Order: sequence, then C-alpha cells, then structure tokens
Amino acid sequence: METLSRFVLARGRLITLLTVIAVALGGGALALVLANVSEKNEYPGLPGYEANRQILQTYGTGGYERPYVPVITLPEGITADSPEGREVLAAAFAAADRATGGRVVSYADTGDARFVGDDGRTTFGLIFGGPVEQGGIPGSALGEGSTLNLTIDAAMRPVLPPGTTLFVTGLDPLATGEDTGGLNVGVKLLITIAAAIVVLAWVFRSAMAVVPLLTALITLPVSFIGLLVASLITEVHETTTTMIPLLGLGIAIDYALILVTRWREERAAGRVGDEAVHRAMATAGHAIVFSSVAVAIGLLAMIVLPIPIMRSLGVGGMLVTATSAVVSLTVLPLILSWTGRRLDRRAAAGKPIRPTGYERAGRFWTAWARGVVRHRWIVAIGSVAALGALTVVALGINLNVPVTGGLSRSGPGHDGLVALQNTGVPSGPLTSFDVYLPPGTDPVAVADGIRPLPGIYTVVTPQGSDWRAADGSALLTVLPVDEGGSPAGRETIQRVIDAVPDGVLVGGNVTQQLDYVDATYAAFPWMLALIALITFVMLARAFRSVLLPLKAIALNLLSLGAVLGAMVIFWQWGWGTEALLGIQPNGTVGTFIPVTIFAFLYGLSMDYEVFIIARMREEYDRTGSTEEAIVQGIGRTGRLVTCAALILFFSFASMAGGGELDVAVFASGVALGIILDATLIRSLLVPATVAMMGRWNWWLPAWLARILRVDPSPVRNEAVLKGNGAPDPEPRVPVSSGV
Repeated sequence: METLSRFVLARGRLITLLTVIAVALGGGALALVLANVSEKNEYPGLPGYEANRQILQTYGTGGYERPYVPVITLPEGITADSPEGREVLAAAFAAADRATGGRVVSYADTGDARFVGDDGRTTFGLIFGGPVEQGGIPGSALGEGSTLNLTIDAAMRPVLPPGTTLFVTGLDPLATGEDTGGLNVGVKLLITIAAAIVVLAWVFRSAMAVVPLLTALITLPVSFIGLLVASLITEVHETTTTMIPLLGLGIAIDYALILVTRWREERAAGRVGDEAVHRAMATAGHAIVFSSVAVAIGLLAMIVLPIPIMRSLGVGGMLVTATSAVVSLTVLPLILSWTGRRLDRRAAAGKPIRPTGYERAGRFWTAWARGVVRHRWIVAIGSVAALGALTVVALGINLNVPVTGGLSRSGPGHDGLVALQNTGVPSGPLTSFDVYLPPGTDPVAVADGIRPLPGIYTVVTPQGSDWRAADGSALLTVLPVDEGGSPAGRETIQRVIDAVPDGVLVGGNVTQQLDYVDATYAAFPWMLALIALITFVMLARAFRSVLLPLKAIALNLLSLGAVLGAMVIFWQWGWGTEALLGIQPNGTVGTFIPVTIFAFLYGLSMDYEVFIIARMREEYDRTGSTEEAIVQGIGRTGRLVTCAALILFFSFASMAGGGELDVAVFASGVALGIILDATLIRSLLVPATVAMMGRWNWWLPAWLARILRVDPSPVRNEAVLKGNGAPDPEPRVPVSSGV
C-alpha cells in the first residue's frame, strides 16, 4: 500500500483532475441510470408471478392487485334477494364499475348466496383494479398509494337508498401505515449528512471533520458510473438507486475515518510530511482493501438469489463499496498530504498546533477493554445468552401477507370488516384470488373441481367480457374462508394449485408472495454459505489466522439472528412500537426485509470487524501479547467504530419515525442492527472471545499460508509484559503483518 501511496502523491495533479472528471461523469451517469431504472417487481419463472402477469396482460385488472370489498347493508324492509334490492345493488356496482374501470363481481350479477350475510340485508362485492405503482420493497407493506376505495365510495353512495350503510374494506383500506413510494432518498441523505457532520465535528474538533464526508460525497456520484455500466448487462431496479447512496455514504465515511484517524495517530507519533500518509496507508490502507474486497464480493454473492431486485441490490452494493475504497485510497492521501504540509509550515513558523489527542489510545476504551479481558467469560456468556435469546425469537418470524387481526382497528375499512363478520361472512374473501384458464378450458368444470375443497367459501365464474377474453381464455375467482396470510389460508391456496388441471395458472397477491418467500429463502442459505466462504478466505489473509475469520463469520450470523429477533418483538409482537414511533405494526416483518437488512448490515459490520481485528493483529505482532493486543486494539479503534455506528444509527433511526410503514420497518431494522453490532458484538463479544482464544487467535499453519500466499503464523508462547505494557525482550519468530 505504501507503493500506491507514493504513486498517488507523485501524481497529485493528475489524480485531482481525474477525480473532478469522474465526479462530473458520475452526475451524468446518475441522470442516465435514473432515467432507465426498472420500477417493476418482476420475478420471471415464479408460478404466481407468471400467473399474475398473464392475468394483467389479458384482462388489465387483478392478478397481483388485492381486491377492494364494498360492504353494503340495505335499510330495513329491503333484502338483497328482493327485486328492489337486486335493482339497487346492480345499479351501485355498475356505478363502481364505470368509475374504477375495474373488474367487479357481486351478488347482483352472480346470484350466489355466499355474497349475502345471515341478516339478508348485508352483502358485499369484489372490485379488482388495475396495476398500482408499488412503493418500497415488494411485500413490505400494504396501502401502496391507491385511492380506489375513495373512488368506489363516491360512485356507489349516490345510487343507494336512504338508510343504507356503505363501507369499503380490503387489505389496503385496512393498512396500518401509508406507503407513498418508499425511501425519500434526498431527505434521508440530508438527514444522514447532518448526523455525520455533528458526530464528526465532535470526534475531530477541527476542520478535519469534513474530510470523511467529502470523500463520501465524491464516492456517491462516481459509483453511478459503475452502475451505468452494469445497467448495460443487467437490470437496475429503482430500489437500488434509493438504497445504495445510504449504504455508500456509511461505508465511505467508515473508510475515510479509519485512514484519517491512523494518519493523525502517525502525526502524533512524530511522523511528519508525507511519511505519516505512507505509514497510514501501509496499515489502515491494508485494512480498507481487505474489508472492501470481502464486503464487495460478499454483496455480489446475492446474485445467487433468483429475484432480480435482490441481484440488482447486490451489484449496486458491490460497486459502491469498491468505489468507496478506491476514493479513500487515492483522493484521501492527497488531502492528507496537503493538510500535513500545511501543519508542518505552521510548526516551522512557530505557530502553536493543538494536540490531536491521538498520542495514546483512548482512556475510556482502554479501560473498557481491560475490564472485558478481565471478565471475559462473564461477558461472553452474558452477550451470547442475550443474542441467542433474540435469535431464538427470530425463528418465529412472519414474512407473509398481514392478516386483518393485525391491521387497522378503526376507520371505514375496519367497520366494513366488522359488518361482514357480524353477519356470518368470514374475512377470507378479502384475499380472494384469480385463476387463469387458457383457451379451451371449461371454467365451470374447473370451478366445480375447486368448490368442494376444504377452505373454499365460494368460486365465481361470471360470463361478462371482463372474465372471458376474445382469445378464448377465462378467469374465475376463488373466495377462501381463511385469509391468505394465515396458515389455513396458505394451505387453501396450495390445495387449489394442486387441484387445477395442467396449464391453469393460480394467481393472486398472496400466491405471488408465497412464491417470493419460497424462492428467496430457499436460496438464502446458499448465499450465506458463499459469503461465508469468501469472507473466510479474505479475512484469513488479512488476519493471518484460522480462528479469527471463523469467529467473525459466527458473530455476524449471530448478529443477524439477533436483529431479526428484535424485529419480531418490535414489529410482529408490537412491543413499544406505537409508543416510540406512533405507527401500528401489522404483525409481519415484510417479505424481503431480512434480506435487505442483511445486505446493509453485512457490509457495515464487516468494516467494523476488520478495523478492530486488524489493529489487534498489528499490536500482537508488535508485543506478542494477546491481552495487550486487545487493549490497544480496542483503545485505538473503539472511538472510531462507535462514531461510525452513531452516524448511521441516528440517520436510520430518524427515518424510522417518518410515518411510512415499510420505511419504518426497514430503517428500524438497520438502526437496531447497527446499535447491537457496535455494543454487544464489537464492544463486548469480540474482545471477550479473542481473550478466551488466547494465542490460538493468531495461528495460521504453513500449508494454508502457502495457499493464501501470506506468511505463516505459528502458535507461540505469550509475551510477558512489564508494568508499562511493553514486552520483555525475548527471542520471537519474526512475522510480517498482513494488514
């Protein structure tokens, strides 16, 4: 890395010019990428998705879109099956049909008594609308910005007789939060930048506070050049362009923090001019390289998921991580060199230079590390117990469509649901789904085969053009007894899938969501295994150790499990959610939330792990003492990791209070993950477990070292330290540092 440092500083003007050009090109690339991103959540090959796509292409309504359910209670003296009642209902649903352009079915056009409640006056219908732009991550929240319920109410109410009650219910009218388009990336970036400014100013207490932020602001536009190139060979989803800037800002600040901090430390140790830059690059620069390669390749491993949006996020994460490293290792040395020369001139002129405080390890973190080392077993057992308990809770995570029991407890949607249930109609029809019949298939025969199945409330096969296409295909709609998000409802859907003839496609929102879960989380273990393998190889090279990479992988997985457990408590169980955020949870975590949270937290937590352990390795090579390596490593990096974590914690925590359910779920998950990782994992478990493993931390056998192309690290006796922390002189096998 010192070679790169000297190369960069020798060509400062060229690097500066190329940086300016890259930032300008990045702005143009950003405009081109945003103009061509995909906003569609396409999942080719998944049966539910293919069914819904066919339904939408042929009929223009339904498919993935959830039905709206108008609930009408006629006044006393008028029943649904009376001539007057039939006429009123026909007029009302016809008005809704004209106003929405949707596909409408009710008692008025089917005569199916299942559409009428026990009182004879309460009846309902189903209205399937056209496609609605989906905000945020698919499956993360209901209420995706459609106002179809208001249109239905306004169209039907004027034609209903006095004394009639009308409520429009459905999963979307019952949504507990509003989904208005996912992350508002501009606002979120401003919040993150503001949090970064405050924390960096507190850390550096000088103009150097702007340097990590400056490198991050250079990184973001430059990373879009790579994303533009990637868009030529793969689809870039809108979610990638909204999430990647947030991830990139955090990682870029992390990399800049470690290099600037080490440079200040070298300056405090007496190195002046560019020598401090070279030394910082030779140490912290290596950590940045290993961290960025591990994180970038790890995120790229998301391509094993058969979901385009996840692949897009993996590619974007890889690009922004790589860009963050490149900017930190090229632009940042120039800034530090210029700053160092300026400080040297001040010193030569006799002007006072305020001490940086980097002459020694932080007193608080040094004392903290000594306390953890002293009580290593208690700390390790207590931390693992807490994280393990949360991980066990995570096993009950609900990734399915919410059920009405966890949705809104007031409003017209809730009143309509209560009106149905009070007259003996189950809530299952709110998750009714379409079945596509290819040309030549008899709708009546297929319906007759489905109707007797357990869990079926009724099946309708209307004759109108909205249900029969000119190509000879047809639709029928299944009304289940149980909601699709419940275990019984999911079983009903599977029975229908198993019962229909070959070529018949079972669609619906819940069906597609079930396919999402199956496809994503069947491949998720393979993704984790691939990432673990890549991480082991990279960290084994970085730390020259067998056990330290294995420990890092285990702790990362434990951290992920704990975060998901906290999400279950907060969003699924609803403990304290409304009190803290003012948002009613809906009893689920969201289909893709665990995967996206993992993508964010993996990169950030791996940065922290590499920074801490790399410094411990360096101190161990210097002193030969594991305990001193832990104390010095934590003492030197504790403040760095805490500040990096604080920046992102406050920014994501502020996002969680924005009022949008899907954004709140995602942001709170990342915020919880960051705080858990920075406290229980990095501040407690990492030093405790390293202390427990002792000299075996640093073992790398010769045969594996040859494969990894690094120096071996044999097990050796621990050095005996003097009272001042310096090692007693004794012969030791010389070992060159790999970081």
